[in-house]
Amino acid sequence: MSTASAAVRMVSPTLLIRLRRALADQDPQAEACDRLNALVAAGFGDLPQPGGGQTLLRWQALAAVSEHDLSLGKLYEGHTDALAVMRELALDRDIAADSTWGMWAAEGSGARATVKSRPDGRVSLHGAKTWCSGAARLSHGLLTAWPTNDVGPQLVRVVMNQDGVTVDGSTWRAVGMAGSASVDVSFSGAVGDAVGAPGDYLSRPGFWQGGAGIAACWYGGARALGVALRHSVARTTDATRSLFGPLAVGRVDVALHSTAALLRDAAQWIDAHPLADASEVALRTRLAAELCAKVLLDEAGRALGAAAYCRDRHFARMAADLPVFVRQSHAERDFAALGERVAAPLPASRHGTDDSPWAL
Repeated sequence: MSTASAAVRMVSPTLLIRLRRALADQDPQAEACDRLNALVAAGFGDLPQPGGGQTLLRWQALAAVSEHDLSLGKLYEGHTDALAVMRELALDRDIAADSTWGMWAAEGSGARATVKSRPDGRVSLHGAKTWCSGAARLSHGLLTAWPTNDVGPQLVRVVMNQDGVTVDGSTWRAVGMAGSASVDVSFSGAVGDAVGAPGDYLSRPGFWQGGAGIAACWYGGARALGVALRHSVARTTDATRSLFGPLAVGRVDVALHSTAALLRDAAQWIDAHPLADASEVALRTRLAAELCAKVLLDEAGRALGAAAYCRDRHFARMAADLPVFVRQSHAERDFAALGERVAAPLPASRHGTDDSPWAL
């Protein structure tokens, strides 16, 4: 069974209601990969295409899964992103409905995967990839690799259960985001299929659209902490309530509402400009979500105290996972990249217009 075609894929707005019910029915003790398999089997494995008119619904689903469990959210985002990338690059055929995918594009730690063409039109992979979330359990991977001429990167999709693929989990020592199991993978002649041409992964409009979607996952994690704080303060009586609980809720409310508004605005912009460069929108949205996460971790932690970290399993897990996940941000480099874009001179066609990017 194949996924939808490269045409715009519309999804029923009831998706969120059904998705939340499915999440509530899951075994919280099950591994994140098992719960991803359950979501895929239940029909939640594919989301609306970014820029296709339902970007906000896509992000709402990512936020809902991440609010439930951030490691699951990480795997779910990677799976749905891989499907979106393949659809955008017109290679979404022959994808089994029950397959689970990782999207592995990190380049670092001295590891690099290389790709060579084969006479049969397929490619072979060599070398290594790091930060491959869920690689030990997922059925397929979509990853960046480099041709011998160093022009790229080249996207390659690969079946994980084959000779020439070795997963090494010995370097994964994480406490936060432990369930995402972001292991190392080595390739020694594994066979795969090229997706698009070298460089397409970075040049396509969906690259930054997908990058903005990560902010929805961070927002979902932050919202989980906010919900715990709000419920705790709501349960206190007037006689026992101090100023500090409502004060924290007020600060959290501003942070969450501000970030949610920016996410909605970004989704609307992307749907209105599906082929435009969304880098400025994505950077702004990601940085806002990162700042929101910091506010939530600080305010909720101080207001709830040690009991939340020691006796509330969901809060403790989220408080450990969220700081690790947001480090997928590039911090000051992303602020500088955003500033360069905002401060860029206006094109000649816009001279004489209001050049303020902050008009109300």
